[in-house]
Amino acid sequence: MNKKLSSIIKVKKSQAGAKKRANSIFTAMSVAHVDDDDIIGKPTKMQGETISKGHKNYELMLNLQLGIRTLRKLFKVDPADYMISICGDDALRLLSSPGKSGSFFYSTNDDKYMIKTMKKSEVKVLLRMLQAYYNHVRAFENTLVTKFFGLHCVKMSGHAHKKVRFVIMGNLFCTEYAIHRRFDLKGSSQGRLTDKPESEIDSTTTLKDLDLNYIFRLQKSWFQEFCRQVDRDCNFLEQERIMDYSLLVGIHFIQISRTGEPLTTETSISQVQSLSGDGEEVSGEASPELSRLGMNMPARAELGTRGNDSELFMEPTGEYYDVILILGIIDILQDYDISKKLEHAYKSFHYDPTSISAVDPSQYSRRFRDFILRIFRQDST
Repeated sequence: MNKKLSSIIKVKKSQAGAKKRANSIFTAMSVAHVDDDDIIGKPTKMQGETISKGHKNYELMLNLQLGIRTLRKLFKVDPADYMISICGDDALRLLSSPGKSGSFFYSTNDDKYMIKTMKKSEVKVLLRMLQAYYNHVRAFENTLVTKFFGLHCVKMSGHAHKKVRFVIMGNLFCTEYAIHRRFDLKGSSQGRLTDKPESEIDSTTTLKDLDLNYIFRLQKSWFQEFCRQVDRDCNFLEQERIMDYSLLVGIHFIQISRTGEPLTTETSISQVQSLSGDGEEVSGEASPELSRLGMNMPARAELGTRGNDSELFMEPTGEYYDVILILGIIDILQDYDISKKLEHAYKSFHYDPTSISAVDPSQYSRRFRDFILRIFRQDST
């Protein structure tokens, strides 16, 4: 048996073993939010009917079975590596309890993928926009929108026969650089301030628009491409009637003190320490081959101040920090449905309509772009 054939057989065996372990992994995903008697049911016989060409659900099946698989191929995801990451021996990590969305978030042990439980309405949105999404990410390799790799539904046994729907996405913060600060930015101000006291805020806290105290300055080539891609991505989301998305920004400060505080660019080298994600010291520059739009982007973060706690925009102070930025557009499965329209109508009576998140997709896109392109600016140095 030649070496190549032997290698192929080993990969096939590894994939088969990973598939067998999938049920136990999915069980681990669900125990945090189902009753004790709700466990993954192992079917004793084949149920349902085979969907063949001509069936009313044939096109839907193709979208599920082939559409997402085609995306993995487009994103150059190796099938064996993907299976091992999702269904390997290592358990998933529960990252957070559900917020307003009610979704749970998990991470694979290798940090490559995020798994999010979904509402039925979100699944419908993804299936509806799947073809347009595929065309968009295919046309724009540097798109900032979330990368989807899988869409699944698990039916639980028990009296409720509960279904758990979940999507598998790329983990934006799978990087060699430690994330010292992270922000979820929508361009709105109502409810966009963290409710944690300063003493409880750390590198794992996701801060919001009114917590942001930096203006990000990009080199000319980075800035021009960033502006173009934000426009392209927002146009796509607007055409698909999507709103309520965010720009997730992770900041790695190149120079930090021995106690972990960010240091300005004028700081003496003897006070500087830069850490990678695993705690080891790394050089201050992002490797050119690892940098691309949205991932490991070199920039300068200028400290900003705002007049009061309700103002979105800041005045620059001239105090700079050398940083590496990791960013992308997330939460792109909320369309402007009846619930969002009612939310908009209700909140408009109580707050400034321009300050709330729930607005129609055209207005949301316009406001989002205006905000993002005011906190990201071209570096003049």
